[in-house]
Amino acid sequence: MKDFPTSRAPAAGEFLSIEGMTCASCVARVEKAIGRVEGVASASVNLATERAEVHYAGAPVHEAVVAAIRKAGYDVQPATFDLGIEGMTCATCVGRAEKAIRAVPGVVEVSVNLATERATVRVADKSAALTAAIEAAVRKAGYEPHEIVAAGVDKSAFRAEEQARLGREFLIAGALTLPIFVLEMGGHLIPAFHMALMTTVGITPLYVFYFVLASAVQFGPGLRFYRKGLPALWQLAPDMNSLVVVGSSAAWAYSVVATFAPALLPVGAANVYFESSSVIVTLILMGRYLEAKAKGRTSEAISKLVGLQAKSARVLRGAEVVEVPLEAVKPGEVIQIRPGDRIPVDGVVLEGGSFVDEAMISGEPVPVRKEAGAQVTGGTINTNGAFTYRAEKVGAEMMLSRIIRMVESAQGAKLPIQGLVDKVTAWFVPAVMAVALVTFAAWMIWGPSVALALVNAVAVLIIACPCAMGLATPTSIMVGTGRAAELGVLFRNGEALQSLTSVGVVALDKTGTLTEGHPSLSDVVLAEGESRAEVLALVAAAEAGSEHPVAAAIVAAARAEGLTLPEASDFAAIPGLGVRATVGGRRVEVGADRFMTEIGVDVTRLAEAAAGLAGRARSPLYAAVDGRLAALIAVADPIKGSTPAAIAALHRLGLKVAMVTGDNARTARAIADELGIDEVVAEVLPEGKVAAVKALRQGGRRVAFVGDGINDAPALAEADVGLAVGTGTDVAIETADVVLMGGDLAGVAKALGISRATMRNIGQNLFWAFAYNVALIPVAAGVLYPVNGTLLSPMIAAGAMAMSSVFVLSNALRLKRFGRSGG
Repeated sequence: MKDFPTSRAPAAGEFLSIEGMTCASCVARVEKAIGRVEGVASASVNLATERAEVHYAGAPVHEAVVAAIRKAGYDVQPATFDLGIEGMTCATCVGRAEKAIRAVPGVVEVSVNLATERATVRVADKSAALTAAIEAAVRKAGYEPHEIVAAGVDKSAFRAEEQARLGREFLIAGALTLPIFVLEMGGHLIPAFHMALMTTVGITPLYVFYFVLASAVQFGPGLRFYRKGLPALWQLAPDMNSLVVVGSSAAWAYSVVATFAPALLPVGAANVYFESSSVIVTLILMGRYLEAKAKGRTSEAISKLVGLQAKSARVLRGAEVVEVPLEAVKPGEVIQIRPGDRIPVDGVVLEGGSFVDEAMISGEPVPVRKEAGAQVTGGTINTNGAFTYRAEKVGAEMMLSRIIRMVESAQGAKLPIQGLVDKVTAWFVPAVMAVALVTFAAWMIWGPSVALALVNAVAVLIIACPCAMGLATPTSIMVGTGRAAELGVLFRNGEALQSLTSVGVVALDKTGTLTEGHPSLSDVVLAEGESRAEVLALVAAAEAGSEHPVAAAIVAAARAEGLTLPEASDFAAIPGLGVRATVGGRRVEVGADRFMTEIGVDVTRLAEAAAGLAGRARSPLYAAVDGRLAALIAVADPIKGSTPAAIAALHRLGLKVAMVTGDNARTARAIADELGIDEVVAEVLPEGKVAAVKALRQGGRRVAFVGDGINDAPALAEADVGLAVGTGTDVAIETADVVLMGGDLAGVAKALGISRATMRNIGQNLFWAFAYNVALIPVAAGVLYPVNGTLLSPMIAAGAMAMSSVFVLSNALRLKRFGRSGG
């Protein structure tokens, strides 16, 4: 069970972008290094997002954490943030502010904008001390700094840079390796070519030529493996880079001895393996390059969302419309929108009208009509009309900003299943090195030559692929949650992905979830001697003080009939029962039959009519005036057009569907029968929804609850998974695990479908990663040699290892097709 609302308040902490991680062992090393820092409560590192989430027990110890990460052999990417600066009036002020900030130690780059009155600062490490120093420098220069707002790190730029670097290194390594490979393999395959080579060049000059090229590969493009792998070895925490370094270096060093000091080796063992060392480095660089390209695609969802932001806005200032940067828009300002414009910030339409493409929110391609009073969302696209609107939410408060934060949070999460993977990978690399040593020793004792002992030991080191194991879970989460966001389903935490797969019952709130949430008055049945106009005016006057949709429907109907509503006083709303007020000196009470029973009003005379209305899916209410039954009033809340198909989709997924409602049992059953709902929990008071969820959980069933209102928040927190309809209240959205931006139930089936597809994808990746290592490490060690003479060349091992990670990433990328072809 989740506590409400305290469970949503995160511990003090921060996110750090880590450079240099390549495999699951790196993740374990970074987590261990951060965890040992005094003051750190917990640390979670994600290989796919290359990010560490650090929570502190007390005051943040940022500098100590960064130092620990660097000591472990990794680096922290520079952080970028915005600082508001007051008091600048001209270009000279801009120069003075920039100079003051740039002089602070730790500042990498700064750009001050006079129009937005902001400085964008890039620092080596963002810390409280550095922030204070920058603010002090701004004050000393004669200006006043504002609160700092995090702007995040543009990961796509870093990834593009790293991808380009890997591409260059792979091409260089390939160009240097190709001559060795062609000459050596050509000699093996074509004896005549080998003889001609030995005759014209000679064996020693040829080996020296190999040595020069192989050394250039080993300590040129291959130097990246030494920079990470050797420190890891020295700290007794070997990683993927360590395996590559030990394997390729062993082949290179043995070849160097065979070339320049062959007498040190046994007779007949002076063979060179320069082609193996070079091909190992080249193929692994190729794998890293392909992996970087695939990783870039896994994070496309965030890049696309960031790309939806408008760059500027046409703001009405005085009598003129001025185009200003997005950052300069303030709440309350009036913005002009033309056909084809991207809406810059969230707000409310004042004048004009148009159709707006809200696919980024709902996943639905059909534009939505916007008129005066309608809400518009930043990042959506205006189609063919023009209108003006008032900015309400800007910057971090915009819906798009919140969506980006939710997706980032979900993509960086670790599922419970990842804990087991982390435990395995913590000892995986040391175990592989031990197997390689045993392989070398066994072949030295029982094998035909020291050369084969070396080749097989190197093959064991190179074939092992902890990268695939480390990437198996986080890449699927990244692609799955990103695709879900494109479909209008936001996972607020990654754990919901795993939890949703085990849900057996989906409990749905009725009003606003199954129905439109905009009821209308359908029937008025009067008690004997009563006047419709008089009763309806009294009831509407009493209900005018209520914010409930049913009250709004009654008030709207009275006004539509031209009735004048008297003044009401002493208004009181009784949650789950009804309302009471004094209208024109008369006591008016409106509510359900249980409310009438509580106040002592006999409803027997109209009970039969109420049952008939309930059977037609109407919600009957009774009105009492001065303690006497005056009328039976019924409202109808139309079922959303998408609801029947959504219920059918949930049934196709093998789920039971339950409806939780405050309506009387007969009305609730009529709606349930119409929609094919399996279970009904009716006449539930707002505080009773938690009990309803607990009741549905009996028998060991796991329950997902879908709601949209403030009164749904406790039930959303109580359920195993809470899904909030995005058109609902902020409280409901903040309490839920999953947010359905489309505003209808179709998102529930999408959420369940993407969660199942993602967990299935994770299972496939983990099976491949573990099966690959379990099957091929023994083959590389030579267990099949006594049976059929099979041995695995280190070059083939390098190719297999390089492609293993690419396979995992490519499989995860298949989730991008979910929902496009049956999903």
